[in-house]
Amino acid sequence: MAVLKKIRSRFWAQPSEGVEAEGYDEPQPSSTLVAARYDVRPLTVAQLDEVWRLDHRCFVDGEAYSRDTFEYLLTAPECVSYRAVTPGGTMVGFIVGLVEPDHTGHITTLGVAPEHRRRGIARQMLAKVEHGFSRRDVRLVRLEVRSINNGAQQLYRELGY
Repeated sequence: MAVLKKIRSRFWAQPSEGVEAEGYDEPQPSSTLVAARYDVRPLTVAQLDEVWRLDHRCFVDGEAYSRDTFEYLLTAPECVSYRAVTPGGTMVGFIVGLVEPDHTGHITTLGVAPEHRRRGIARQMLAKVEHGFSRRDVRLVRLEVRSINNGAQQLYRELGY
């Protein structure tokens, strides 16, 4: 199983003297009508069973996290995590990130239910977690992606990773 590392730093870099900063505001909902149908909310240990079940739908062939791993991640003080829900409250996506001791943000996992993919949900959740990271003084974000996951690689390239 080959994994590619991706890094993004442009939104957290300090501007040079005399150079205007690229400002970073609270993420706005995606401009597409489809993405507007989803709400991105904090993901906590209260949603442990729901996120664990969704993770097993998103990742197959042994790639899904164990329930214990999710519990560890969601209770860690350095965790920055969100979930995407439908208007009816059903979780259809999740993202979990950790702030590392060197102030690097590490996106540990991101998943979207197969039937809700290609609707801007991952993009919305990435914007939200990046904003959460920026509030914790993170200047660099990294993630890993499977070398065969072309859709995710394309999204990450579009976002500057």
